[in-house]
Amino acid sequence: MELLEKLEILADAAKYDASCASSGTERRHSAGKGNGIGSTEGMGICHAYAPDGRCISLLKILLTNACMYECLYCINRRSSNVRRARFSVEEVVRLTLGFYRRNCIEGLFLSSGIIRTPDYTMEQVVRVARTLREVHGFRGYIHLKTIPDAAPELLAEAGRFADRLSINVELPTEAGLRHLAPEKDAGSIRRSMAKMRLRIEAARDRGAPRFAPAGQSTQLIVGADATPDATILGLSSNLYGAYGLRRVYYSAFSPIPDAPSALPPRPAPLLREHRLYQADWLLRFYGFVQADMPVGADGNLPLEIDPKLAWALAHRADFPVDVNRAPKEMLLRVPGFGVKSVGRMIQARRHRRLRLEDLARLRLPIAKVMPFICAADHQPGKSLDSVGLPARATQLVLL
Repeated sequence: MELLEKLEILADAAKYDASCASSGTERRHSAGKGNGIGSTEGMGICHAYAPDGRCISLLKILLTNACMYECLYCINRRSSNVRRARFSVEEVVRLTLGFYRRNCIEGLFLSSGIIRTPDYTMEQVVRVARTLREVHGFRGYIHLKTIPDAAPELLAEAGRFADRLSINVELPTEAGLRHLAPEKDAGSIRRSMAKMRLRIEAARDRGAPRFAPAGQSTQLIVGADATPDATILGLSSNLYGAYGLRRVYYSAFSPIPDAPSALPPRPAPLLREHRLYQADWLLRFYGFVQADMPVGADGNLPLEIDPKLAWALAHRADFPVDVNRAPKEMLLRVPGFGVKSVGRMIQARRHRRLRLEDLARLRLPIAKVMPFICAADHQPGKSLDSVGLPARATQLVLL
């Protein structure tokens, strides 16, 4: 099979994995580093970076889409009738360097189906990263998907060469995992995550060996079983707290060809995935806790409005909020206020009483925030009960 054919198959097969990102990597410059090429931060190469320094584009591929596992939701499962392909280690290295030199990518995301044994597969994945780093001096971003059942020394070596590691939890409950992915073990996944956290934290000590400086992440499939959003967010909170994950990624279930009858016939709404990301953001950066999540009687977030607005409507008595007096924690609860804008407001009100024109200069959505705030020149003219919103927004209950 020609290399281009393999790339077409294995890049397409990788699209189902959402757990790749490049935030949080260490600073490594190309300039002044001998023959090293690539960089995720700094100058010396032609790149476009996000404000937080993360890489924008990665070559995202599988080493192979052949797999010995029978995960029912996976298009690459053992019984699937898809066309199979497999890269050699050298081919992945050549593709990565070739795309990088053409300024198409800034790094590599590499996953794989399980072939022969978990150890054999993990060794092949690690060989790619080792060859890029040690043979070719590649200094770009590398994200490796790890296999929980692989030998600890292989996982340790993966962390030496990769910026980020990930192990996909896939399904939110152990019962769901046993039903839809019988070869996978939730306990093994958790143990591997715990070991990775210990290694990542140990590597932060001065003089300690390098290990995955951008941390670890995971993916949860939403809608492959009946697990509600409340349970999914509870699991996410636990993963952030217990294992120090940098990100939990949510992937709306999409039906696959020749799908088993155990799977839903229709895809999960992409809007549901979006609402989970919004709720996740509230939990991580806005001071919300799981008990604050505004879910309906079915345990799911409302699709009609975002969860922050839903929380505000379920707590009408807490509004309006005085932008000149309220503490940071309450300002962060106002729909339309972001973390950065709240910080700027607190700094500005030390010097003057804030008016609506001041909020406008901060590029805040004035029409959206006005029913929820008081300012020096503004008092809400009507009750939140009269704000026009979908009917379900008035029927929210808390966890």
